[in-house]
Amino acid sequence: MTSARESSSSSSLARDLIALTKPSIVRMCAITTAGGAWLAPNFEWFTAVMGVLGASLSVASASAFNMVWERNSDPLMARTRNRPLAAGRLSPATAMIVASLLGVLSIAVLALGTNLLTAGLALFAIVSYVCVYTPLKYRTPLALFIGAIPGAMPPLLGWTSITGSIDAGGLALFLILLVWQMPHFIAITLFRKAEFANAGIRCVPVVRGDTNAKVQAVAWAASLIPVSLLPTIFGVTGLFYGVIAGVLGTAFFVGSVRGFVAEGDPRWARNLFIGSLVYLPALIVAMAVDVFLF
Repeated sequence: MTSARESSSSSSLARDLIALTKPSIVRMCAITTAGGAWLAPNFEWFTAVMGVLGASLSVASASAFNMVWERNSDPLMARTRNRPLAAGRLSPATAMIVASLLGVLSIAVLALGTNLLTAGLALFAIVSYVCVYTPLKYRTPLALFIGAIPGAMPPLLGWTSITGSIDAGGLALFLILLVWQMPHFIAITLFRKAEFANAGIRCVPVVRGDTNAKVQAVAWAASLIPVSLLPTIFGVTGLFYGVIAGVLGTAFFVGSVRGFVAEGDPRWARNLFIGSLVYLPALIVAMAVDVFLF
């Protein structure tokens, strides 16, 4: 009986430690980092794997630090109240140790397995996400754009892992993810507006109102169309990707415009959020197929 309890306790601890890293975000990071590495010239498998591993560890570290910072506000939101620290299943000290170890390991993996530029970019992303974006969420809606900068690092990390330099191709991938995040997160804040307000987070709908948030979502979705074509313009991808990106971007834009028709219907914002989760992987697949087949 004691052994069974210990096993159950160990399993619960393991689940909480994994949850601390926000695995869904780490998974998306791994996909976008891999995409950036695959598109880079002179692709090399070992370096790409190290880049994906190091970038994923850096996102896991930033996520864990973020949970420590927000342990008092997370219980106020339905989407976050069951997180390990918010629910009291992990102590802040434990989470800080895990976050620190993940951060050190990520920088070591990137510095030794890729190059110092990539390691430096990852360090910048961790520090800016935790020390700049997270506290600013409670002060200004501009935090969304500020947080999108470290949030857009993964594909650039994949690119620089292979090339060792920041150039047009890598910056194009960075800009796509940066712009994509804006309507993606605005959609979340629209259909969870009451929760964000209760937690004291100064997001766009809470501070500026729903109409302003919808206008911003449409503007960013419109911007995403030309930005998503930059890889083809810069010669990183070909016509196949350019056509797919144009179709996906137009569909996403149309979805954002529907917010002005669906007045007072929160399902629109939820559908836009889901659409953004379909859009990004589809775009990455189109890039990969273009490079592989054409």
